[in-house]
Amino acid sequence: MAWSNGRPGGAVERVEVIEPGAPDGIGAYRRLTWRTALPYRITFAMRTLRVEKPSLIEGRADGEFAGTGRWTLMPAEGTGTHVRYDWTVEVTRPWMRLLAPLARPVFAWNHGVVMAWGRQGLERHLAHASVISGGTPGPDRSPAPES
Repeated sequence: MAWSNGRPGGAVERVEVIEPGAPDGIGAYRRLTWRTALPYRITFAMRTLRVEKPSLIEGRADGEFAGTGRWTLMPAEGTGTHVRYDWTVEVTRPWMRLLAPLARPVFAWNHGVVMAWGRQGLERHLAHASVISGGTPGPDRSPAPES
């Protein structure tokens, strides 16, 4: 799957492949820049450490986030897939660490907005992929337009 660069509502602004890694993806190292709902960007790199097709992808982040991320995919009812992403990271920017005790509600709100953008982009991608493959797209869970 390609990252959603340039797609409306996508939070990923740029992905730079630093090291392509092995054919199975292990060892790949990419630098990602994400936009946020607040006036700053987040840039971090992610190295793919483990791939167990079709159920697991795991990596380590460094840069403005440091820690691990794990995608777990499991069959869901019907023809669906349950996707879980565990993201255990710390911010490394000194100003964010300093403000975290007071700004936690604002940071949490910002995180929620960015995750909603990601969900919307993924839903659009999957609906498009389903149409191309001849499948039936799932329900649109995008927020209703404001009146």
